[in-house]
Amino acid sequence: MLTIRLRRVGTTKRPCYRVVVIESSAPRDGRFLESLGYYHPRAEPEVLQVDRERVSYWASKGARLSDTVRTLIARHPAPPPGADVSEPTAESAPPPVASADEPADTSGGDTQVAT
Repeated sequence: MLTIRLRRVGTTKRPCYRVVVIESSAPRDGRFLESLGYYHPRAEPEVLQVDRERVSYWASKGARLSDTVRTLIARHPAPPPGADVSEPTAESAPPPVASADEPADTSGGDTQVAT
């Protein structure tokens, strides 16, 4: 029987996971049939990227989702159709960086302008 579950990758105490289709009797990090995405629990906020079309394809072929994968997919709903997820939002945009024309503030404290 096929299962869609997490496969641990990463180093000691810094786990990352891949969402894979694997034979249910195979070991956790054993040989898998297809990688469907990844899950980074240590990122803030946690990141789940899954090819939902492939998940539904494998589910239609009889693969069962593990409890953890089912919970993760439910917690991270798919974006609405037509939404462009590649555009950075104001919340996820990196902070502005001083250009070469502007001097960088290296004083380390608050600067006050004398008037």
